[in-house]
Amino acid sequence: MNLRDAAARRYPDYLERLAQLVAVDSGSGDLAGLDKAATMLAGWCTEAGLTVHRIPVRDPSNRFLGDAVVASARGTGSRRILLAGHLDTVFPAGTAATRPFRIAGDRAYGAGVCDDKGGVLAGLAAAEVLLAEGNSAFGELLLVVTPDEEIGSPGSRSLLGRLARGADAALCLECARENGDLVRARKGVADIEVTLHGRAAHAGIEPERGAHAALAAARLTVALQELNGRWPAVTVNVGVLQAGERPNVVPDQARLVVDLRAEQPGAFAEALATISELAAAPAVPGVTASVAVVAPTPPWAGSAGTDRLVGLARMVGAQLDIPVRAAATGGCADANLLAAAGAPVLDGLGPIGGDDHSRSEWLDLSSVVPRIALLAGLIDAISPGPD
Repeated sequence: MNLRDAAARRYPDYLERLAQLVAVDSGSGDLAGLDKAATMLAGWCTEAGLTVHRIPVRDPSNRFLGDAVVASARGTGSRRILLAGHLDTVFPAGTAATRPFRIAGDRAYGAGVCDDKGGVLAGLAAAEVLLAEGNSAFGELLLVVTPDEEIGSPGSRSLLGRLARGADAALCLECARENGDLVRARKGVADIEVTLHGRAAHAGIEPERGAHAALAAARLTVALQELNGRWPAVTVNVGVLQAGERPNVVPDQARLVVDLRAEQPGAFAEALATISELAAAPAVPGVTASVAVVAPTPPWAGSAGTDRLVGLARMVGAQLDIPVRAAATGGCADANLLAAAGAPVLDGLGPIGGDDHSRSEWLDLSSVVPRIALLAGLIDAISPGPD
């Protein structure tokens, strides 16, 4: 099977689908847009001969976040291979109209074009290549596409964990790094929201009757920032600091949102515990605190299984004349959750892209055909067994 030629035959459909999908606003929480995008994707999967299920996704408070699309194909082998991506973006409704899909040279632009709509469609195209060529040595090929990755996957975590626990390999469809690298490890991330409750008072007449929440927030900010350097490869950043409403009032409330990132699970857990302890004990008398850790995502430090997948990707890349490298990155993704559930994981298997989460987000169209071929070849190589 000539994978490059087979992938090239999928390219016109890929490009048409990409234009249609990017034209749909599907920011996290945009239920109408996410429903439209999921309906499009489910239809294309059905046309490809995949069995499709739409699974409602709800967060721990039972708030509906949209449907996950799970599409599957049965093969002749025994290995279960999971492809994972997401339909939600970070952009608000109206972005598709004000910044529509466009092509300039070898690049496509638009909201979510590489994060992760281009990757999702590459996963579907790779499945189509294998099915069209009658190459189904896998036991089951699953494509799962979620609606809430950009907010930490609070609703789809259980689904991803369940699917990962039965998978022989999980191949994640986030796009490759700008230099073409695949992703073999990701930092863990947690957002810690701290609300400080003080007591208001007139700042000129009786400030001593107040409990200064802003002062507590300032002291806590300094203490948290000083944690940087305590653990290797751990970063702590107070990214949001809000307090007070009027200059003549002792503020009775303040709010911080802290970003924690770490490479190793042990350091991640220790840093998270330290931050929570500091936040829960404000350094101003009369001020109390409430602390919430939002959708913590554990580090994915790689594994022997990841190393085997990288080796297979390099072997397939050599056959296709595609150089394959793999690197660690500081951003987290659903790969972290899949790895935590025990699956061997490799990420960055979409086409090459960059400037995620910005107005200049782009996808390298010249990389689409070779990366679809690489993904299809990797699935085929895994199917008989990684060894």
